[in-house]
Amino acid sequence: MKKSRSLFVLTLIMSLLLVGLTACGGSGNSGESKSKFNSIEQIKKNGKVRIGVFADKPPFGYVDSDGKNQGFDVYIAKRFAKDLLGDESKVEFVLVDAASRVAYLESNKVDIIMANFTVTDERKEKVDFANPYMKLSFGIVSPDSAPITSIDQLKEKGQRLIVAKGTTAETYFTKEYPEIELLKFDQYTEIFAALKDGRGAAIANDNTELIAWAKSNPGFTVSIPAFGGQDTIAPAVAKGNTELLDWINTELDNLGKEQFIHQAYKETLNEVYGEGYAEELVVEGGRLE
Repeated sequence: MKKSRSLFVLTLIMSLLLVGLTACGGSGNSGESKSKFNSIEQIKKNGKVRIGVFADKPPFGYVDSDGKNQGFDVYIAKRFAKDLLGDESKVEFVLVDAASRVAYLESNKVDIIMANFTVTDERKEKVDFANPYMKLSFGIVSPDSAPITSIDQLKEKGQRLIVAKGTTAETYFTKEYPEIELLKFDQYTEIFAALKDGRGAAIANDNTELIAWAKSNPGFTVSIPAFGGQDTIAPAVAKGNTELLDWINTELDNLGKEQFIHQAYKETLNEVYGEGYAEELVVEGGRLE
């Protein structure tokens, strides 16, 4: 009986110790858990702002032969870093693909997404968009030898439309033309390779990117230059990060006073589209006129 009582007391003591350790451990983990986003104070403390950009979408976001990030989005992102942290080199570029942009904000892997991110109502439910810096619409590129000049052509048997996963083009055709067969890829390099290989009849994407690609790839034409209405491109932050959102909107307003987005166009897009296309693309000061 005495032995049983001693065993009971020992078991009780061990249980209380385990509970105490668990409580301490839980408290420590809670203190170390990551928040949903970094405040501006935390970004400054870290000494860097993490901005998600594309690696394979020239002339908007790409990695050049020297391994450096280049493009329209990148040019603007560097200015954000300079004005936020005093030095454009204090930006950490995080490479994303179209389908991972929302997830990278939700998991606090980036502070800002500037990967040619089209504003949509669906995305607004998951992230907060700042004011726009660019406008665009959908386009279709196809081979000169078999041009797709009407969306109805894509409804024919055996025709497949190539899209990148997570893009507004994918969403648009899934909703508006469910009868059209879509061939989907994660990377932009993959969709262009698929068109060149003849695995699909055409690519649907932002017309701005398709025009740039077709100009540097003889044998292909933007056979439908614009459809689906006008969209805008804007920076995005994690849902609820109003402090950083307000900073970006103020920054875009200030940059508009010096026509900085036009300067970004001149430095990164002019060679592709020409001067006459600037007003069709650029949104200055974060405001559509």
